[in-house]
Order: sequence, then C-alpha cells, then structure tokens
Amino acid sequence: MTPELGIIEGFFGRPYSWEERASLVRALAPAGYGFYLYAPKADAHLRRRWREPYPDAELQALAAFAEACRQAGVRFGVGLSPYELFLGFDAEAKASLAAKLAQLDSLGLADLGVFFDDMKGDLPDLADRQVEIVHWIAERSTAARVIACPSYYTDDPVLDRVFGQRPANYLENLGAGLDPAIQIMWTGEEVCAREFSAGHLARVTEQMRRKPFLWDNYPVNDGPRMSRHLHLRAFTGRPSTIGPHIAAHGINTASQAVLSQIPALTLAESYRDGADYHCLAAFRRAAVAVLGPDLADGVERTLLLLEDAGLDGITPEQKARLHARFAAFDHPAAREILAWLDGAFVIGAEELQTQ
Repeated sequence: MTPELGIIEGFFGRPYSWEERASLVRALAPAGYGFYLYAPKADAHLRRRWREPYPDAELQALAAFAEACRQAGVRFGVGLSPYELFLGFDAEAKASLAAKLAQLDSLGLADLGVFFDDMKGDLPDLADRQVEIVHWIAERSTAARVIACPSYYTDDPVLDRVFGQRPANYLENLGAGLDPAIQIMWTGEEVCAREFSAGHLARVTEQMRRKPFLWDNYPVNDGPRMSRHLHLRAFTGRPSTIGPHIAAHGINTASQAVLSQIPALTLAESYRDGADYHCLAAFRRAAVAVLGPDLADGVERTLLLLEDAGLDGITPEQKARLHARFAAFDHPAAREILAWLDGAFVIGAEELQTQ
C-alpha cells in the first residue's frame, strides 16, 4: 500500500528559488507526490516574524507557485510556525494571526500546517495551549486539511536537551485534545529516523489517537554537520508494510532541489515494489532518470566522497578532481554539486538559532 506522498520544504538555510520549487513539483508529481508544504525556516514571515504581513511581491510569488502546484495536480500547503505564540495567545496575537490567515487563505490553500517545532516547550500545560491555538486556527482557515507539528515530534531526547524537558504525557494530551480531523506530524524514534517500524507507528497511533503524518527527515541535509554532506542514496528502513500505519508520508527534501529528486523517486519505488525493492537498483534507475546516464555514472562513482566523506573528509586533490568532473556537465544537478563543493550550502549554528 502506497500512502499519500508529498514534499515538505522545511529545512534551515538557503531556501529554493520559485523555479526550483516548480520544477521539483513537476518532476515528482508523476511518481505520486501529491502535496507540497511550503515551510522553509528562512521565510521569516512564517516563523519569527509571522506577525508581519507578506509584502505584495512575495505573496504574488507564493500565489503563482500555488497555481503551479494545482496545474500539476498537487495539493499546495503552507507550514505556519507562529513562533512562541503559546506564550501569550492574547487579543493582539489573535488579531495578528487572523490577518496572517487571511493572507494565506487568499492563496487557495489545500493544506495548512501549524508548526510548533524547534522552539522552547517545557511548559506543563503546553499541549492544552497548543490545542487551543490549533482549534482557533482551524475554525478560521479555509484550508481543507490542518496538520499540526508538535513541539516534541519524536522520541529523540535531543529535543529535551535543546528545548527543555517535554511535559509529562505531552503527546497523549495533544492527541486527546485535538479534533480527530486534524493530522499530527511525527519524525519517528529519532529526529532523522534511520528506520520506521510498524510496531513503533502503532504505539504512536495509540498515543496520538490517530495515525501519524510522517515528517521524514531524509534526504534533508541542513545543519552544521549534515550540510557538509550530500544525501543521494536510495531510501531504506521504510518498508512498504508501514503504509497502512501512517496517514501520509512527507519527505523533508535536501537543500539541493534537483538532487533531492533521486532519493524521492526511490521512496515511491519502495512502496510500489514492496518486498521486491532493491535499493541500489532503485538508486541507479532514479539517478539516470534525473541526471541522464553519464552524469548518473559520475555521481555513483563518487558517492563515497559526496555522501560519506563530505566536505571535511575529502582532500584538496579529491575536491579539485570532483570539481573538474562535474564542471564538464551542463546540468542543474551538476551545478548543485559544484556549489556544494564551494561551500554555498554550508549552514552554521547561528542560522539554526536565528531562522
């Protein structure tokens, strides 16, 4: 069973251009990717400066992309992260939120994400506060579907270390309080889950009182450590048997929009082929489809350097050879590799704290 597949542009660092987004939608829609959630951390009008209205030019660009999604048969959605709104959901905050929702409604949203991720959350009544906010939004938004991302969206204790100890029974209270029609996102046992099991998802379903909407943090490569690597390999650890246990499967794509198509295509193949899925063969097919045979061969031959060694693990001589190899191709994916080699996608800790 193939669940609803989709793209989440939810990473830190340099966001995609509008043409990169449209090209990604057009490339993946035929493979079954049916939704796009626009939520780059760099869009401050959705996050730290969410109270400020979008300038006309940016709103028009969003509207044009929304139409491109609809023309491709893809649901368009936005992930709104009303930064620390739960610390003061007063009349002034509600007025600002209503104004932002009106702007977003003008885009013709199919989906609206309400994201509480990556912000302080160690409040005993956090779930109750967030339930109130999500219901308030759902009552006013014209979006057909509302999807909430919890502050603690994984079992991974790294969130407790960074954002404060999660309140007792947080996920259970959130699931009990939210209307069953509202989806809840989940990244798995880890922030960047190596695998998903039916048993784990069944447990989370019980806690949430609904099937989780997967926010899969692969092939995303943001952050000081991951941005120094390209994530190109085929999906593994997502057996087709998890399909009946999830509401949808969204992938947080890498900073490189064209290269992200390679692993994305393999996930669709994994669900389609089930027990007959072979990750290496799937990678090769996807790479040829996205890159053409010659560039695909060059990427496969250098995969150990691009994905495993990364910028810190390759020598200056290896970097020079990689640069020469990929400079020979007039292809947007080759240009992404060259930009990555030159450090254009490297993200520092400061960006994680300010976006």
